[in-house]
Amino acid sequence: MGREASNEGSVSVSSANDLPDPTPIARGDLGGEQIRLQSTAASKTTQVRWRDLPNKDQLFILSLCRLSEPLSNVCLLPYIFYLVRSVLPPTSTPSDGDEVPEAAEATAARISEFSGLLIASFPLAQFLVSLPWGKLSDKHGRRLSIVAGLAVSVLANVGFGFSRSFGALLFWRILAGFANGNVGIMRTVTAEVVRERRYQTKAFLLLPLVFNAGMVASLALGGCLAEPVVNMPWLFGPGGVLNTSRNPDGVAWALEFPYALPALLNAVVLGASLILAVAGLKETLPGKEGQSDVGLKAGAAITRWVEHILRRRQQYIRIDSGEDTFLGQVRPDFEKPRPEATSVGRQELPFRNIWTRKVLCALVSFGLLPLHNSAFMHIFPVYLSSPPADNGEASFFAFAGGLGLRSSTIGMWLSTFGICGILLQLLIYPRLQTRIGTRGVFRIALVLFPITYAAAPYLSLLAGEDDGALRWVFLGLVVCSQIMARTMAIPSTVILLTEAAPSKTVLGTVHGAGNMLASLARTVGPAVGGYVFALGVQEGIIGLVWWLYLVAIALCALGWSYLMEGDEY
Repeated sequence: MGREASNEGSVSVSSANDLPDPTPIARGDLGGEQIRLQSTAASKTTQVRWRDLPNKDQLFILSLCRLSEPLSNVCLLPYIFYLVRSVLPPTSTPSDGDEVPEAAEATAARISEFSGLLIASFPLAQFLVSLPWGKLSDKHGRRLSIVAGLAVSVLANVGFGFSRSFGALLFWRILAGFANGNVGIMRTVTAEVVRERRYQTKAFLLLPLVFNAGMVASLALGGCLAEPVVNMPWLFGPGGVLNTSRNPDGVAWALEFPYALPALLNAVVLGASLILAVAGLKETLPGKEGQSDVGLKAGAAITRWVEHILRRRQQYIRIDSGEDTFLGQVRPDFEKPRPEATSVGRQELPFRNIWTRKVLCALVSFGLLPLHNSAFMHIFPVYLSSPPADNGEASFFAFAGGLGLRSSTIGMWLSTFGICGILLQLLIYPRLQTRIGTRGVFRIALVLFPITYAAAPYLSLLAGEDDGALRWVFLGLVVCSQIMARTMAIPSTVILLTEAAPSKTVLGTVHGAGNMLASLARTVGPAVGGYVFALGVQEGIIGLVWWLYLVAIALCALGWSYLMEGDEY
């Protein structure tokens, strides 16, 4: 954002102590008036509601487009252990003298390594194309980048669902990563659609909120829809409604492609988002706001047809034919392009001048978060799926095994607590951000991360039947704490990076670089985390990856936040 951005967030109001001291006389005469003005401004800030946001139709379409990444990337997490196990070549059968627990541990370690590669391929592809996506959007427009990415995402999800080899899964996963390298552009569009600063905190919360909602739905549906013959026998089983051929084992295609259904559902949802984006998502690049194309004209024609039907059925609905509408929604609050956003007044900032110290510091903080968060998102479901071990003689640090949970159970657990993250984002985060500022909220999250990671592996000591109730309570605390920290951290890093940009004309490039760095972190995190997890399984120390990698990176992120104290946010 511009230099006028406040230090702590999009709608933060400076206190009297933060303001420069004008003169002793002025301070004495006007102090009361200043306090009253600041109190009024703060009151107005706290009164901003979701329904007050401008350009709601554009934010709605953009939110649906934002579902592309969580649906394409997160859906496989509940069943990735079983998916990878089903496509890997079988290992040699252990002889009678081999110990079954050792064979199971070796299989779990092997699955962890390959699943880490599969998870890491998506953000690696994002990393390779994020900056080119940003440059493309700054030159040719935001709309083209978003629509093209959605179209490729639909294709990649269909291909992934019908893949039955690790190589094919890897190919479609990489293609989906290429398609979702435009996440930074969506954040840029948010800043360009909502220009008034008092609305921007809620606007910047919208995409992370949709991301969390997408994760919740994706985790739940991914866990329940995978292996539908087992998880939904009433539909796909031998006596299921959809088993029209009366196959004695169940629906034939569901048996042949047991993990296709979640990916196909993703493709349907993203296909609907693609249609809405083609028909209604407007260009926001400064200087090109008024541009139209065949898709927008078709959307406008559909809108006029819907309005015509509504006029005939409801005579009291009066819509001026000259107003800009989308699907019957009048848009009197549409913000006209400001003079400085026109092509005549637009000034190109040299590429090397974009990377100020403030931007670079924000980028480092932006990249450290997914370095450990993405590793957790990969390791935790694999850990929960891993078979439990006998830890009767375990020490405080040397113990092994997971919880042996099924994919449907994992999906429901992660999605249920994801709902808590959504409620936190809706009800708590805006109030915290207004009260203690963006950096204050961010630092609370950074403190929660290492505490959560240090405690998580001790779930292995509660895997016995006698510890059932305590195990579920402890599992709930771990998941809730991590989701709470993630929910507070993600929008905070987006706001800090946006406010660090030297000019709004380069927001696409800055967010593209941020997405590029975050994608690299999401590549390294699961790959390294999966390797260290496998090493810990082989050595009988399941907490190795948690303490040696996750806690260490989280502490680095916390320390970096204090090194940024000198930067003005």
